[in-house]
Amino acid sequence: MEMNPSTPAEALEQAIAMHGGTELGRRLGITDAAVFRWRRLGRVPANRVLAVERATGVSRHSLRPDIYPVENREAAE
Repeated sequence: MEMNPSTPAEALEQAIAMHGGTELGRRLGITDAAVFRWRRLGRVPANRVLAVERATGVSRHSLRPDIYPVENREAAE
């Protein structure tokens, strides 16, 4: 399994691979069908990103870089 996913879809796949879709859904309090719908769409809904990060350790920056971009500290200096 790739440790640094390059796309949100790869990050989601990494999160699902850690527990399986059914267990991830259970940990998030949602159905496995919802998790597999995310897979089909290729991304985690914005309102679930932080919960997925807590449940799996896959970073919010990888899951949804459009909402949680990695800040470039050198550019700010």
